[in-house]
Amino acid sequence: MINMMRKIRNIVLSLLLCCSVCGCGIYSFSGTSIQPDVKTIAVEYFQNNALKVNPTLAANLTDALIDQYRRLTSLDILTENGDMNVSGEITSYDTRPTAVTADEVASQNRLTVTVKIYFTNRLHPEEDFEKSFSAYADYDSNQLLDAVEGSLCDEIIDILVEDIFNATVANW
Repeated sequence: MINMMRKIRNIVLSLLLCCSVCGCGIYSFSGTSIQPDVKTIAVEYFQNNALKVNPTLAANLTDALIDQYRRLTSLDILTENGDMNVSGEITSYDTRPTAVTADEVASQNRLTVTVKIYFTNRLHPEEDFEKSFSAYADYDSNQLLDAVEGSLCDEIIDILVEDIFNATVANW
């Protein structure tokens, strides 16, 4: 009798699990909500149109975004003419003081990068958008930007990629 009750409980739990997973529709465990008919995404290399130019930023940002789509979606990655297309430009690369000491000297600086994204979905044009994303990282003013720029840019790229990814395929 106890074995029969356990079997029934296991069957009911299995059915509940199946129903809850099937009820998720177009959502996935990675947090994406890509329509089932969308199979490809094209990510164009970003242009760097900021007044101050970091020579590797555009390529690193583009590569990191492509890697994110590759890791977290099943979309085929193209260079152009995908079902979805992401393109963009770096519009600002700026450093400014954020904290000032009593002697009116900057004790901390902030590097801020702004990117304008153009997203189109050929199959679902209601999802198209044009939007700017900004991210920043702070550093001690005793350090030269050149000395910390690489790690700051990596940190900023991680934030930008997450924000762009969420806006394009997670609808957050």
